[in-house]
Amino acid sequence: MGSLQTERKAVGWAARDSSGVLSPFSYALRDTGDEDVYLKVICCGICHTDVHQLKNELGMSNYPMVPGHEVVGEVIEVGSKVTGFKAGDVVGVGCIVGSCNNCHPCKADIEQYCNKKIWSYNDVYTDGKPTMGGFADSMVVNHKFVLKIPQGMDPEQAAPLLCAGVTVYSPLNHFNLTGSGLKGAILGLGGVGHMGVKIAKAMGHHVTVISSSNKKKEEALDHLGADEYILSSDIDKMPELIDSFDYIIDTIPVYHPLIPYLTLLKVDGKLILMGVINRPLEFVSPLVMLGRKSITGSFIGSMKETKEVLDFCKEKGIISTIEKVKMDYVNSAMERLEKNDVRYRFVVDVAGSKLQ
Repeated sequence: MGSLQTERKAVGWAARDSSGVLSPFSYALRDTGDEDVYLKVICCGICHTDVHQLKNELGMSNYPMVPGHEVVGEVIEVGSKVTGFKAGDVVGVGCIVGSCNNCHPCKADIEQYCNKKIWSYNDVYTDGKPTMGGFADSMVVNHKFVLKIPQGMDPEQAAPLLCAGVTVYSPLNHFNLTGSGLKGAILGLGGVGHMGVKIAKAMGHHVTVISSSNKKKEEALDHLGADEYILSSDIDKMPELIDSFDYIIDTIPVYHPLIPYLTLLKVDGKLILMGVINRPLEFVSPLVMLGRKSITGSFIGSMKETKEVLDFCKEKGIISTIEKVKMDYVNSAMERLEKNDVRYRFVVDVAGSKLQ
């Protein structure tokens, strides 16, 4: 179907300033272009990055801001050049909704590293208008940044895979850490960390959770399937883990020392940073040099990898551990997320919420 003749409206919840407080907000939604998909939002996950953006902790927020980049919705209409989707399809939209299509990352199918990528929210689209995320009743997205949700996968289970899931899957895939028998550690057991445990275990890895408290020990071992759970402050256990791990996935989103964890890596081991931190991190070079270790980072994943992780989780029966909330609870959810008080991902039931 071609473009509609009138500009439609969307209703979402937006922050107006760096207090980050969300409230109802109505705004114009672009017409369905030839290459667009118009979707009704079913649900949307909440990521710690949403907190950073809402409160301008990264110094680049623009208001009003409708957050949300783990979006699952139902297709209402498609543009005339769209062949891969039809009305009624259940689809997902992740962290980005555009890229240049011409640079090396785009041509290599790693468009998340395009310098001209367009974020799902808090960015400016090609038409000069601000992008708004999934805390809203509807979105219009270029079909290249839309994915079908596997048949039989619940929308609220799929939502966290569009950021948290692919964020873990992408580095394991890229660094050839998908084979069985590897030993890995997960630092931090939040939304990304809990998916790290589940995905790594499904790949056949021995997985150790390293955390600052014992609050989630029983859940990590009994429900998520971790093999070991170690306190980062345990002066007896931590030395026993020296030279143990092929990789460490570091999901901690606040400043923390790297030195204690570098010692735990085997020769050629990788410390993979995933937390968005606005302070410099520190280490001493001999810890890296004497084991040919790597400190690296990884950012979400490509559209190709997002499809792969959706299919992988469907095949392996992996589900996200979520807490489903209505939109009128979203400000409380953000406060709890800042305190790491969630098991393990909030998902907003957008379609079931009163937005105005």
